[in-house]
Amino acid sequence: MMKNSELIREAKAWVKRKSGPDEIVRIIPDFKNEGRVLSYELYTAFEENPDYMGRILFDTKGYWIYDGEILSVTEQEQLAKFIINYVEAV
Repeated sequence: MMKNSELIREAKAWVKRKSGPDEIVRIIPDFKNEGRVLSYELYTAFEENPDYMGRILFDTKGYWIYDGEILSVTEQEQLAKFIINYVEAV
């Protein structure tokens, strides 16, 4: 799937989990690559010590891949679509 825009601030996304209760995931942009966001760290939201859920990486053409073991393919797609379609509230 192509990435058309960039999520440049921390955000939270609702994920419908395949097994277990649905969850809100904290998405944190990683600015290590010359100020451009090419990956997003994923954590459980609203916890004092959040669990790391992996990360979603985008290549220079905008295609994404999940680096982790916790999320199902459907859950990965939900988060990638959230990042791709994210629109900042004005």
